[in-house]
Amino acid sequence: MTDQGLPGCGGRAIVRFMETPDNAAASATAAEEPTGIAALGWAEASAEPQYRAAVVDLLGALAYGELAAFERLAEDAKLAPTLADKAELAKMASAEFHHFERLRDRLTAIDAEPTAAMEPFAKALDDFHRQTAPSDWLEGLVKAYVGDSIASDFYREVAVRLDSDTRALVLAVLDDTGHGNFAVEKVRAAIEADPRVGGRLALWARRLMGEALSQAQRVVAERDALSTMLVGGVADGFDLAAVGEMFSRITKAHTKRMAALGLAA
Repeated sequence: MTDQGLPGCGGRAIVRFMETPDNAAASATAAEEPTGIAALGWAEASAEPQYRAAVVDLLGALAYGELAAFERLAEDAKLAPTLADKAELAKMASAEFHHFERLRDRLTAIDAEPTAAMEPFAKALDDFHRQTAPSDWLEGLVKAYVGDSIASDFYREVAVRLDSDTRALVLAVLDDTGHGNFAVEKVRAAIEADPRVGGRLALWARRLMGEALSQAQRVVAERDALSTMLVGGVADGFDLAAVGEMFSRITKAHTKRMAALGLAA
């Protein structure tokens, strides 16, 4: 894999997914009869060492993404223009931390040390957040909406190839925290008030997508078990062609979200 990678935004963390046209393809796939590992529970599937390692990586990446999302939302709250906005972000941050706790507890339950599982992904996510620090409230909203959605798209696509127990957890922590609708409402209102804002935010969103994929690419390249899962070594039916189709769906979903914000992709 040379031109695609694992979205590592924390976020997903780092907008969490609701049933929308954006994720219809993944939902349709999920409705198919599970085969291979996807038809097994964790007890059976984890007997394969490489699969177990891939799941630990996946949960570690998700856990750090959720922790980073919590921290980011808390920081974004400082930029909120009103007390009501500040309170709304605080509520979302609390939901992200609860997701982190579920992932941390699951890692412990499968005898994986949570900190060790998260550590390989910390630098990539921290670098991404450092390189894409928002300069104002609106940039922060767009960052969360674009970055978290790309990550959520990816994890939902991968989830259909996981064992039933892990799949249920991953889908649960991708539950929408309300950030999506909140971001759309605030950004569209800002553009209506000053159309010049749209051009600046559109450029910002394109930069975010490029940075997210660039950082993610490096993460996947360094994690053999996770890379193998993506290209079919331990995930039934996940060949290179399927990976290409998956990223095509993610790109289309991103374009739809940009339109929802009132921005050009």
